[in-house]
Amino acid sequence: MCVRVAALAAAFGISKDDKYASAAVEPLRAWFITPATRMTPNLNFARVVPDATQAPTGTPEGLIEAVFLAELAQALVFLNASQVLTDADLAGLKSWFAAYLTWLTEPGDSGPRIAALARDLRNHHGSSWLLQTVAIARFTGNDAVLSDCRHRFKTVTLRAQVVMLGNFPAELTTPNPYRNSLLNLDLLTGACELMATPFETLWDYELQDGPGMRAAIAYFFPFIQKRSAWPFPADKLHFNDLPLRRPALLFTARAYTRPEYADLWRTLAADPPEAADHEIAEAFPIRQPYLWVTRPPRRVLS
Repeated sequence: MCVRVAALAAAFGISKDDKYASAAVEPLRAWFITPATRMTPNLNFARVVPDATQAPTGTPEGLIEAVFLAELAQALVFLNASQVLTDADLAGLKSWFAAYLTWLTEPGDSGPRIAALARDLRNHHGSSWLLQTVAIARFTGNDAVLSDCRHRFKTVTLRAQVVMLGNFPAELTTPNPYRNSLLNLDLLTGACELMATPFETLWDYELQDGPGMRAAIAYFFPFIQKRSAWPFPADKLHFNDLPLRRPALLFTARAYTRPEYADLWRTLAADPPEAADHEIAEAFPIRQPYLWVTRPPRRVLS
């Protein structure tokens, strides 16, 4: 659903044709607004591990199941310009996403602390929390959460995940180090793209004793360009289906004025193979870069 709605929102943004907005709004109402069918705004049972001795609960790693909500939040900003999305629809969507943002950022002491545990993971699961939180905070207008995320990126995320060379050590010990490294690169650069303001950018932020995102993209660029040069073990699954058209290349091409990054981005496959399973599709959550790098149109009041 998220992938489909994002594609329709991009088509609407480019064409201004309400037929695309109409096709996008119907599933949005079913999943997020209509009381009888809408999702509960939490992931308390994501990737639940059955245990007969205790009540079922999800896992922190389950948070990545909802990573596509980040691009969906971007899509909603564009669909907001269409009269097909009514004021009532918009209010319902913002209500749902505000509730989910509260779950992401204010886990109750008595309930499962899945979101907080996911946030503190030093890998792509923690980055998934960051990207979702930033995108949804922007959509719902929660400047306090956005400010907290910027501070966290500078004081926690970079130090926890990126080493001097620019790679992500926590990803290199997984069964799929190439895929997970590229996923993490996309998640972190996507968060940087959304957290940038006219007065503050995180693209050039570096620790005094460590690197930032400039070093990360410089490290991974040659391995995106030539997969066979990857110096670590090949992924257990789908190694030959990668790298795909990484949005990190486009984001950093713009941020650092590096046209060679954009040139490589244009040559890569835009979507996972049709036969790809859930895992490789999950590792490619940003499918519509138009929604991330284009100023959204303003809503015309009826």
